[in-house]
Amino acid sequence: MTERVDTSHGAAAPPDGTALAVPHPRTKAGAAHGTADTDPTTAAPAATGLTTTQVAERVARGEVNDVPVRSSRSTADIVRANVFTRFNAIIGVLFAIILVVGPIQDGLFGFVIIANTLIGIVQELRAKRTLDNLAVIGEARPTVRRDGAATEVRTNEIVLGDVVELSPGEKVVVDGTVVESDGLEVDESLLTGEADPVHKQPGDTVMSGSFVVAGGGAFTTTRVGREAYAAQLAEEASRFTLVHSELRSGISQILKYITWMIVPAAIGLVLSQMFVEGQSADEAIRRMVGGIVPMVPEGLVLLTSIAFAIGVIRLGRQQCLVQELPAIEGLARVDTVCLDKTGTLTEGGMDVAEVRPLNGTDPAYVQRVLAAFGGSDPRPNASLKAIVDAHPAERAAGWRCAGALPFSSARKYSGARLTEPDGTEHTWLLGAPDVLLDSGDPGQAATLAETDRLNEEGLRVLLLARTSRPLDAPGLAADATSATEPVALVVLEQRLRPEAPATLRYFADQDVSAKVISGDNAVSVGAVAAKLGLPGAESTVDARTLPADREELAAALEDGAVFGRVTPQQKRDMVGALQSRGHTVAMTGDGVNDVLALKDADIGVSMGSGSEATKAVAQIVLLNNSFATLPSVVAEGRRVIGNIERVANLFLTKTVYSVLLALLVICTQVPYPFLPRHLTLLGGLTIGIPAFFLALAPNKERARPHFVRRVMRYAIPSGVIAATATFSVYLLARSHYTGPDALAAETSAATLTLFLVALWVLAIVARPYTWWRIGLVLTMASAFAVVLVTPFLQEFFALRLVGTVLPWTAVAVAAASAVALELAWRWVGRRFPD
Repeated sequence: MTERVDTSHGAAAPPDGTALAVPHPRTKAGAAHGTADTDPTTAAPAATGLTTTQVAERVARGEVNDVPVRSSRSTADIVRANVFTRFNAIIGVLFAIILVVGPIQDGLFGFVIIANTLIGIVQELRAKRTLDNLAVIGEARPTVRRDGAATEVRTNEIVLGDVVELSPGEKVVVDGTVVESDGLEVDESLLTGEADPVHKQPGDTVMSGSFVVAGGGAFTTTRVGREAYAAQLAEEASRFTLVHSELRSGISQILKYITWMIVPAAIGLVLSQMFVEGQSADEAIRRMVGGIVPMVPEGLVLLTSIAFAIGVIRLGRQQCLVQELPAIEGLARVDTVCLDKTGTLTEGGMDVAEVRPLNGTDPAYVQRVLAAFGGSDPRPNASLKAIVDAHPAERAAGWRCAGALPFSSARKYSGARLTEPDGTEHTWLLGAPDVLLDSGDPGQAATLAETDRLNEEGLRVLLLARTSRPLDAPGLAADATSATEPVALVVLEQRLRPEAPATLRYFADQDVSAKVISGDNAVSVGAVAAKLGLPGAESTVDARTLPADREELAAALEDGAVFGRVTPQQKRDMVGALQSRGHTVAMTGDGVNDVLALKDADIGVSMGSGSEATKAVAQIVLLNNSFATLPSVVAEGRRVIGNIERVANLFLTKTVYSVLLALLVICTQVPYPFLPRHLTLLGGLTIGIPAFFLALAPNKERARPHFVRRVMRYAIPSGVIAATATFSVYLLARSHYTGPDALAAETSAATLTLFLVALWVLAIVARPYTWWRIGLVLTMASAFAVVLVTPFLQEFFALRLVGTVLPWTAVAVAAASAVALELAWRWVGRRFPD
């Protein structure tokens, strides 16, 4: 192994590659993970790792990384969440009361709740199975040394004392002590908040949850399982913890207010029915239950869970892993998507299109330098892989590497100290020309001009340069242009993703602003974006010229579409600046330089082939690495949130008219007009059944904020109109009908009125009409008509229209209410625009 130079400390690992066994304190792993007598660093040589026998002994002692990788809630959690809810408890108590006072048809709402709960459990278990299967596909498989060979294992198969190898982009999965440092730089910002990478030397500790940004090395595990740092954090908030969901919090807020109203309304209804109307206790209780049950929009909570679960299943079929369910909702609100060029708009691999020697350098010599340089890094990035493929190591016979500086996104270049066969030794740099060259130098300015011309063609250009300064010279990273001699330009051709143009067009059609943010040369990035048809690609911005002030940065980001030479910290700042302007930002990426921005974005999207670090912080992982999946992901988010808002109007209209009817009954001291069976029938035909279909329908409208306000502005006037019409017909019926069966006839007239008004609310919510939406409304109307004309159903639901005057009066009042509903919805739309 070649020497790797740490430019921060100036120290290096031994050039012969000998692994360093660094003494450190013994780890007391506890009963689950070993004893105080276990010393993992002395148990086996770091160069070879543990033997199969030693691994088996540690597994037997429980010294294994047994924290499960959770992509979803457990089955028990799912059952608990769907069964033991506040409103299931309320409905359950009311159902039990009806079972006592009877008849059973007044307890139909209880069976509906049972069925709905079972549907919710089944759907979420299906979603869990999809998530778990996809999580296995995308799970990290670290490399450990066992029996002297490198072996890939699952994360939960790592044992105490294992030697784990690290490469750029890999996540540190357990805690340990570094035993080999090959220019190892670790980003611990997700743990400590410190943005600068930390150079790790043998003997330094590494913590789970950090990730490698440059170089490589190995560490010996010292804490595994639940003792690891990241695992302790995960105990408090597992991967399933929900991101902020305005939908969930809004529904919870509505339900909290309803809970406060239920108890006084129930007491008032019972007292008014028993002591004012003189009804029997059983009848008063039945009427009270009939007034309370429809106040609870329990189906709204259920449909939200089902919509999320079905969204996960649909996306799972497209190899899209949704690591946090409400991320689907977040996607519906996205109005800005930040795209990393490499790996997102372009495929990961590149090809060397041309090598242009400079200043009369012998082309054969340049090829030998590139071949030797490629062999200096055992973990090459995509650019260096292309060079290695074009210039294999055999061409550098006799060349030796005395030291290497790994590529870093912050530096924009890598380096190697190469010794030629005749003993001549030079320091070589390979990286961005505009970083390594001085534009003020006339000779170097010509090279930069040629670079710009190539960049304008969408090509990626690297400069191979020789410098007189050693790799470990202080200040090399800050002043790489000092004593730099350009030797050759390496022109790389990037492979554009064929699906990228159509995806960018989709975002433009959906009014989602796309921003390309890349660490590459701005002109080159702009040329690639232009080839893909991105609007605004002709005006590229070099991120080094962007202002530091957040407000000024936000203004520049809103004006521009393509940004090059962006550092990892700048990507993070850009996301924050856009969010400060009220934008909902999605960030896509696959490299370690994208991690900070992915973490801060409202929705982080990682490619399945990306680094383990990016997949760990992203809410959504595209396991098929297809940029074309993004439109489906966004569309699914919009379908879920748009449809839930649509059906919420139905549920909350019912809540409003139920509350108002209860208040009117208490204040006017008349019998409550409905039995529970009536409202179960009305709720099923005008809300429950149609809401299920509407919640799963296509919907491309982008979600907007203020869910509660937006829904209540329609639900309140609709509920007021429905309650007013229903109670008016009920009072007319009370003055029209006499005799012992008068209450049943009055109830039937009121039920007809409420059904027709609620059906019109459904007709409004179902717009814009399609053949199946029209069919849905007509089917619900036909089902109610069947109940009215079928003797058995008339008796079962206690519905029988008497005479013609009141039934036609009910139809007339409902028709007038329909006009009022249309006017109210249009007025609200104008008075309270989105």
